[in-house]
Amino acid sequence: MTEDSSREDFSNTLRILVATDCHLGYMEKDEIRRLDSFQAFEEICSIAEQKQVDYLLLGGDLFHENKPSRTTLVRAIEILRRYCLNDRPVQFQVVSDQTVNFLNTFGHVNYEDPHYNVGLPVFSIHGNHDDPLGVDNLSAMDILAACNLVNYFGKMALGGSGVGQITLYPILIRKGSTSVALYGLGNIRDERLNRMFQTPHAVQWMRPEAREGCSLSDWFNIFVLHQNRIKSNPKNAINEHFLPRFLDFVIWGHEHECLIDPQEVPGMGFHVTQPGSSVATSLIEGEAKAKHVLLLEIKGSQYRPTRIPLKSVRPFEYAEVVLKEQTDIDPNDQNAVLEHLDKVVRNLIESSRRKSAGQAETKLPLVRIKVDYTGFMTINPQRFGQKFVGKVANPQDILIFSKAAKKRQSLEGKIEDSERLRPEELNQQNIEALVAESNLKMDVLPVNDLDVALHDFVNKDDKMAFYSCVQYNLEEIRNKLTKEADPLQLKEEEDLILKVGHCMQQRENERSLRAKEGGQSASSSQMWQDSRGKRAVGVGSSHTFSDDEDGDQMASSLNASNTNNYSKQKRDSSVASRGGTGKRGRGRGRGGGSSGLKQTTLEATMRSRHSQRSASIAASTAARSIAVDEEDSVDSGSSGEPRKEELDKAVDSSEPENIPQPSKGRKRAAPRGRGRGSSLTPKRGRKSDNSVIQKMFMNDDDDDEDESSNRLKKTQPQVTRNYGALRRGGRN
Repeated sequence: MTEDSSREDFSNTLRILVATDCHLGYMEKDEIRRLDSFQAFEEICSIAEQKQVDYLLLGGDLFHENKPSRTTLVRAIEILRRYCLNDRPVQFQVVSDQTVNFLNTFGHVNYEDPHYNVGLPVFSIHGNHDDPLGVDNLSAMDILAACNLVNYFGKMALGGSGVGQITLYPILIRKGSTSVALYGLGNIRDERLNRMFQTPHAVQWMRPEAREGCSLSDWFNIFVLHQNRIKSNPKNAINEHFLPRFLDFVIWGHEHECLIDPQEVPGMGFHVTQPGSSVATSLIEGEAKAKHVLLLEIKGSQYRPTRIPLKSVRPFEYAEVVLKEQTDIDPNDQNAVLEHLDKVVRNLIESSRRKSAGQAETKLPLVRIKVDYTGFMTINPQRFGQKFVGKVANPQDILIFSKAAKKRQSLEGKIEDSERLRPEELNQQNIEALVAESNLKMDVLPVNDLDVALHDFVNKDDKMAFYSCVQYNLEEIRNKLTKEADPLQLKEEEDLILKVGHCMQQRENERSLRAKEGGQSASSSQMWQDSRGKRAVGVGSSHTFSDDEDGDQMASSLNASNTNNYSKQKRDSSVASRGGTGKRGRGRGRGGGSSGLKQTTLEATMRSRHSQRSASIAASTAARSIAVDEEDSVDSGSSGEPRKEELDKAVDSSEPENIPQPSKGRKRAAPRGRGRGSSLTPKRGRKSDNSVIQKMFMNDDDDDEDESSNRLKKTQPQVTRNYGALRRGGRN
């Protein structure tokens, strides 16, 4: 009877192993620490196999780099293949609409694929290190999902206007009598997500629909996210009170300090666990705590957490030293300071050796000493660490020096190290701060847009970040010019320049107004930076164009549902760098692709207007000179005929194939003429060419207006609300 009851409990209990921030590939070029992240992740997978969990749940930052190296990808795939592909049966079912949960080509959970034997399903969201990027909004997690090794969920397309709008669809999982609704949200910029939670209807939660035999209260609701949790800056973090009260359990990624024991949030009714990282990436006090993973067992509406320590993690010893508190050290005696710090390091090494005495493999420890050197002279950390080579894993950065700031000493509350030292924010200064310090004013490009572009260029190796930033802002100004004024009315370049300045001033006023309204709308930097993550849907026909001043650049503009966003500019630039080769002969020069030619920059607009005015001036000049030439041509009798035939040939050869170019025709015909009557025919030819030019420009303007009106008539893609047994729910 006892065996039958235990077997029944096993069939109704969902067992989940929870881990976050594995950071695969961290320090992969370091000879000592290059394998630390992979060994810890392999231990996590082995624990999942030993405990016979139903699935492994990861809370983001599986990879340390946005574009991991081939070595890192190969090692990660090898570990997942070794532990996830086997004949062990999967005991739970996914009963929700999987095409909404998993936004990939296949649209279903990986263990249901008939070509694979998946015994350990892995569910994961993305973090801030491995977030989607690029033309197709892909990340390293999409590679693992395409290999059918990971179920990648929580990937959002930020739609709507202003701060945007997201809808969270849960993965509905059933095992026996236990029903779990798993919500996931990949990393979004903290400032924007903070405003989204405070904006009505910006974050929508879909709830399971009550059915016969399964009420709404029978679902155990889990939420996985990867955001800042520390309250050092309220606008740069997510407050637990932003979350809805119907949640039962929250798994918080991104914070590396291990707070594995679930903590209840006062007044909210749910518990929060913070597993922390499995590898130390920032040598601060919070990382020195023991690393754990969480075994979560759910039966009905009850759960039982079990903390499991990780044994393969490299030991880390941390200490703080205030030199002025050491009475036996003379501030002028540097040797005494070295001797004291040397003694502290040796004590930490000995302490680490005692802790790892029973382990089969002993690793060199990480040692970090934070030294307050107020009133003392600093020493060279690299020279100090040379004596500990072969004894510690980080001899080059054992010591870190700091001074107690007077302002901080006057504060009543003590700021913890986890709040004061954040590994991703050290030694960084944004463009907005630099502009404010220099008292400068940005006239063309917004400061926030440049700040985001610099961040993507440096941290995510996005080589097209600045190009896309410039193209997005130029496109926005060009659209304003097209909507507010008829281009044919701008006769002079000065009129166009004044109009551009007016549009830019109007944009600045609109942004200032939105900022005063209290965060109801996002800045343009957040709009184009976050819209790059949208999924490309409904791509229409493309039009190619070429620029004579830059013969190596060739772009293709895609007519998507949102034509004036950042993702469109990214697709244009990517197609230019990828697909331009091999087709340069098509559409090159002035005559190629005339039907699809578009004015995409302000420089091109002014250049076209300038060429049109030049053609009109040339035509009027030719008309005045014809009258004089006709009077003089009467006396040029016999010698005029052969010259006229020669000039006719010159005019015919000077005409371009597709687009007439009056300037080139004039330069070619002039050297062939002799005498006063020789300029008669080529001038008449240029006059006729000028009429063709005017017709062509009029047709192009009409085509541009027709195409812009057609794009406006296209309907926006609707987000489907059909989600099986789900209904829209809010906060309780």
